[in-house]
Order: sequence, then structure tokens, then C-alpha cells
Amino acid sequence: MDNFFNNVKLLDIIIKWKYHLLAVVVAAILLSVLFSSPIFITPLYKSYAVVYPSNISPYSTENETEQMMQMLGSRDIRDSVIHKFNLPKHWGIDSTYQYFMSTMVWFWEQRVRIGKTPNEAVEIEVLDPDPQIACDMASAIIDYYNIKVRGMHKEKFGEVVENYGFIMKNKQQYMDSLGKEAIALGTKFGVLEYEGQTREVMRAYFSNKGSSEVQKYKKNLEEHGGEIMKLGEMMRSESEALATLKLDADRALLDYHRRYTHANVLSKPFPADKKSFPVRWIIVVMSTLAALFFAVIIAGIVENRKQKSLNATKQG
Repeated sequence: MDNFFNNVKLLDIIIKWKYHLLAVVVAAILLSVLFSSPIFITPLYKSYAVVYPSNISPYSTENETEQMMQMLGSRDIRDSVIHKFNLPKHWGIDSTYQYFMSTMVWFWEQRVRIGKTPNEAVEIEVLDPDPQIACDMASAIIDYYNIKVRGMHKEKFGEVVENYGFIMKNKQQYMDSLGKEAIALGTKFGVLEYEGQTREVMRAYFSNKGSSEVQKYKKNLEEHGGEIMKLGEMMRSESEALATLKLDADRALLDYHRRYTHANVLSKPFPADKKSFPVRWIIVVMSTLAALFFAVIIAGIVENRKQKSLNATKQG
């Protein structure tokens, strides 16, 4: 290019070819306006939402915002939205096409964008030929996100509730077996409560000078009093443990049945009244500048060849 303009000045080229260049500019403007019109490029309207995560806990080293982005970009949310709005038909994609799924994913990635703002919020952008559907899709993505997180929590806390139920059942069965053993001791030997019965038996023993009935109770207490004390301590300990488990199980059951939302919506999506794509003036300006640039280059090449031919003629 330097060789061209060493021989032919740029300004001279523009002046000499001004009518040609003007025609190129006019043609570029007209063609770019035509090809950027809805006839050739489908206009897209943007709807967006800004949300913060809530009522979630990170699974690894990621923070809540990163976890939210991972879930919003999940396949099941994408497929749910595609199914709800029948996007293959809406976007004009043939479901029998050999590369149908790849095409759908490509369209989805071009028209649905999920990113993080500088303030750790998540922005959901949806582009669609229908502004109302773009708005509804953004809202649906948030709804399906809540459903997904709620389902994951329900599954997790369902396992916790099930485990607590199993442990509490075993604890209760053990307490029942201790109770039956205590009842058997009381029925067979009359030993019910060691300390109280011991006081009464000893009082009766000294007052009745050791009657046969008192001697019998005294012997039973001596032989089986330790067992009833041990059973009593075990039953109290198991009862306290069961009460603590019951509180934890109730909390897990509450978490299992809760219906929290997991996205705080800062900016709700709304139907756009102006298209976002294509930006026609940018297309027109860039196309016109490109056409003018190449036209000047071509004119410079032509003028350079003419000058070389003229020089050769003079030398000959």
C-alpha cells in the first residue's frame, strides 16, 4: 500500500475518483440499509433481570453468586424453558433436522446470556423477536431456578428426615425394651423405684422387727435394686437423647417442607419497546467506511498502474 501512495497522492486519488467514490458510498448506504432491515435480519428485543442469590449454601469453594450462575446455566432449566415456550417452532428450527439439538443450543447461547455484575449480582439477558416472550423467558428462568434449588433442598433434607426417623425409631424401640424390662422386674420382684422403696422397706423393717414380708422385699431390693437403678438411668439418658433428636428432626422436617424463594429480584424483566439487535446505524456506518476504504485502495491500484505504464512509455 505504501508503494501505491508513494507514486500517487491519496488526496489526488479522492479528487479524481470523487464521483466513483460517492457512488460507492451511496450504494454502500443503500445496500447496508436494505440488508440490515427485517427482511434479511430478524430484529431481536432484549429483556433482562438482575437477581441476587438467597437461602442457598455453596457446595465447594464457589460463592453463592457463582453457584447461582452454574444452576441458571444448567441443562434442565434450559430444556424446561425451551419446552414451555416451544422455542423450536418459535425460532423456526425443524425438529427433524439432523443437528437439531446442536442448533437449539447454539441459538440458546446466542440469545440467552447469564453473567455476573461488578456487585456480585447475576444478570439474565434474553433476546427474542417477540419482546413479550423475551420478558416471559427471563421470568421463567428465575422460576425454574427456584424450582430446581427447592427440589435439591427437598432431596437433601428428605435424606436427613429419613435418617432421623430411622435413628428415632431405634431409640424408641430401645426405650420400650428398657421399659418392658423394668416392668418385668416390678411385676416379678416388686422392685419399682429403688430409693423410695428402700426408705419404706427399712422403716418397715425396723418397726416390724423384720417380718417375713419385709424380709422378702429387702432381699429383692438387695438383689435387684442395682438393676432397677441402672434401668432408670438408661431410660432417662435415652429419653433426653430422644428429645434432642426430636428437635433436630423437627427442624429438618421444617426445612423439607419449606417453600422459600432462592432469588432476590432487584430488576424485574419487562417487554422492551425498542429492538436491541441489529443496531442499523452501526451496520450502515461500518459498511460504508469499509466500502469507501476498499474503493480508495482499488482506485489507488488503478492509478498506480496507470502511472507505471506512463513512466514506461516515456522511458521507451
